[in-house]
Amino acid sequence: MKKTCFPLTLGLAASLFGGTALADGVTLKALMEDVPETAIIEKMLPEFEEKTGIKVEFEKVGYGDMHDKLVAQLVSGESDYNLLEVDFLWAGEFPAAGWLEDLKPYAEESGFDMSAFIPSTMDLLGNTQESMPLVPMYNYSMGLIYRTDLLNDADLKAAYKSETGQELKAPGTLEEYVEIAKFMKAHGKVNGAAMQGQKGDPNAMEFSNYLFSAGGEYLDADGNVVLAGEAGETALSLYKDAINNAAQTGALSATLDDTMRLMCSGEAFSMVTYWWMLPQIDNAETCPDVAGKVALSVMPGGHGESGGWGWGIAKNVPQEEKDAAWKFITWVQSKDVAVARAMEGHAPVQAEVYTNPDVLAKYPFYKDAMAVVESGKSFPIFTYSAQYEDTLGTQVSLAASGDATVSDALEAASSGLTDLMNK
Repeated sequence: MKKTCFPLTLGLAASLFGGTALADGVTLKALMEDVPETAIIEKMLPEFEEKTGIKVEFEKVGYGDMHDKLVAQLVSGESDYNLLEVDFLWAGEFPAAGWLEDLKPYAEESGFDMSAFIPSTMDLLGNTQESMPLVPMYNYSMGLIYRTDLLNDADLKAAYKSETGQELKAPGTLEEYVEIAKFMKAHGKVNGAAMQGQKGDPNAMEFSNYLFSAGGEYLDADGNVVLAGEAGETALSLYKDAINNAAQTGALSATLDDTMRLMCSGEAFSMVTYWWMLPQIDNAETCPDVAGKVALSVMPGGHGESGGWGWGIAKNVPQEEKDAAWKFITWVQSKDVAVARAMEGHAPVQAEVYTNPDVLAKYPFYKDAMAVVESGKSFPIFTYSAQYEDTLGTQVSLAASGDATVSDALEAASSGLTDLMNK
């Protein structure tokens, strides 16, 4: 049963949270995606509870179950989840529905420094000068992870030079990447690309990297749908080529977990994926076959898909719990805790964490990760972003399988975006 008490102003709550008088008996419950980032924070929760007296419980589920479980609680009289982990794809829907507490007054009254966050991570979550529904939690911009040992293999270099007349090196364009991935499958005794082609979130996110790398966009500066242009044709054609001629068998139904297993076991040359996967892959304990042989780069072409999660507070919970949730958010996103999380492989949202000497000493590639984050472009964010993932994913899958032409699939995906934005 929820503990209730007299209403508190944020200032009073903040002062009392210095000890445990108010915090005793308060429990924060959050529905969390079951990924490494959640495990990193979970290990640190006893430190927060000891410091504040506030207990935090994580319920971990797969991404596919999160949205509906959250919505069922947020539309109820009082949510069981008072601390919220919100994907950027829901950053249009949740505030529009009135489910989130505006955190701007909390930040102003508590003096929490929001300027430390990378601007793109704030914009991605729908934050404006007028309101702040979400505080950045972690980033999952996407880039290219690839095997350096295969690129430097003398026999492969000679074969590539003989076959193409070009030097085998890290690709600079999307076209070069697909050609190298196809070459690796033909000559390198590995899959050229571990691809997450399952329709919906997996292939919509993966294809977005191809689109941005080819110079394409979903929307122009005026908000008009421009997906079905020349760059879109190039991107989807190359995506189809890659999934049929460079990827693993069964790629059209594969998920992120499938690609991770392939890359970790040494069965793939590359994967277009979330940059924070690198600390997991470049780990001698978890992935001994490839640790020390992988690198990260911005997507060939200069831009990949940007994404991220934010912390929110449910509006339909008692004020006491809102204050406790804000206390947790300011703790978990404080500099010291963010650095500690980064030392465990966290994907930071504050610039100073990427440049921290201790973090760089352990993970030198974080300088590359920051470039991935800074150059990332966003999937369209509006009330029906999550639904559009399904629309786009269906069309990408139809084109990749040959059940629709590239042009027809792009036109259908464009019409679907227009219809949802006008809904």
